[in-house]
Amino acid sequence: LTQSNTQSLQTLQTRLDARLVELRNASDQRLAEMRATVEQRLRELQADNEKKLEQMRATVDEKLHATLEQRLGESFKQVAERLELVHRGLGEMQTLAQGVGDLQRVFSNVKSRGVFGEIQLAGLIEQVFTPEQYGVNVETVPGSGARVEYAIRLPGKGDGPLWLPIDAKFPREDYERLLDAQERVDKPAADAAAKALEQRIRDEARTIQNKYIAAPHTGDFGILFLATEGLYAEALRRPGLVEALQRENRVMLAGPTTLLALLNSLHMGFRTLALEQRSTEVWKVLGAVKTEFAKFGDVLAKTRKKLDEASNTIGAAETRTRAMHRQLRQVEALPVEQSQSLLGLTEVDPEDADDAL
Repeated sequence: LTQSNTQSLQTLQTRLDARLVELRNASDQRLAEMRATVEQRLRELQADNEKKLEQMRATVDEKLHATLEQRLGESFKQVAERLELVHRGLGEMQTLAQGVGDLQRVFSNVKSRGVFGEIQLAGLIEQVFTPEQYGVNVETVPGSGARVEYAIRLPGKGDGPLWLPIDAKFPREDYERLLDAQERVDKPAADAAAKALEQRIRDEARTIQNKYIAAPHTGDFGILFLATEGLYAEALRRPGLVEALQRENRVMLAGPTTLLALLNSLHMGFRTLALEQRSTEVWKVLGAVKTEFAKFGDVLAKTRKKLDEASNTIGAAETRTRAMHRQLRQVEALPVEQSQSLLGLTEVDPEDADDAL
C-alpha cells in the first residue's frame, strides 16, 4: 500500500509538473504576445503623436510666422509714418526758418520795415473804408511835395478834400535794444534805450506835424501808427509821452488794435453824417409830397362834383324814361323784326351791350 501510494504521488507530481510547465509555457506565450501587441500599439501611438506634434508645430510655426510678419509690417508701417511726419516737420521747420530769415532780412532794412508798417496799415484801412474814403501817397499840403503814406478823406464843405494824415513807423533798433536790456535785467541800459525810443517817437511826431498837418487842407491832428502792439505798449509806458504829442505836435499815437477802433469810430461818424444829409433830403421830398397831395385833394373834389352832376343827369333821364314808358303803355308793341325794319335798326345782343359798356 505504501508503495502504491508512493507511485500515485509520483504520478500526480509528474502530472502537476507537466501541467505547470504547460501553464508556464502558455503564460510565457501570452505574455510575449501581449508584449508584442503593447509594443506595436506603443509604436503606433508614438508615430501618431509624432505626426500630430509635427502638424501642431507646423501650424504654430505658420501662425507665428504670419503674426510676426503682420506685427513687423504694422511696426514698419508705423515707423515709416512717423519718419514721414518727422520729415514733413523738418521740411516745415526748414521753411519756417527760411521765412524767419527772410523776415529778419526784411526787418534789418529800414525801407523794408517801413514797407511792413505800410502793408499792415493798408490792411487795417481797407477793412473799414472804401477806396473813395481814403487816399494813398497823398500830398496833404498843396505845393509842399511831402506825401503821407495814407490819409482819410474827411467830410468837409470846402472845394477841396479835407485829409486826416496817417503815417506808419517801426523803430526796430531802439525797440530791440530796449527788449535786450530788459532781458538782461540791465536797468541803466533799459532806461537809456527807453529814452532813445521816446526821442525817436517825438522826432517822428514832429515830422508829421511839419510835413502833413496844415489847416484848412487837413484836420487839426494826425496819427502816428506803431506797427506792433509791443512797441505801442512801450510808448504808453513812457510817462506823459502820449499827452505831450497830442498837446505839442497835435499827433495821436495808435497801435494796430487802437487804430482799428479809431477807424471804426470815424466810419460810424461818416455814416451818421450821411444819414443826417439823407434825412434832410427826405424831409424836403416829404414837404413836396405834402404840397402835391393838397393839390390832389382839390382835383379829387372837382372830380367828385363832376361825377355827382353826371349821376344827377342820369337820374333825370331815368325819370323821363319811366314817364315816357307810362305814356306808351297803352300803345301796342310791334314784333321785334317789324320794329327793326321800320326804324332801320339792327338787333343788339344784351351781353354785347354790357361788354360795350
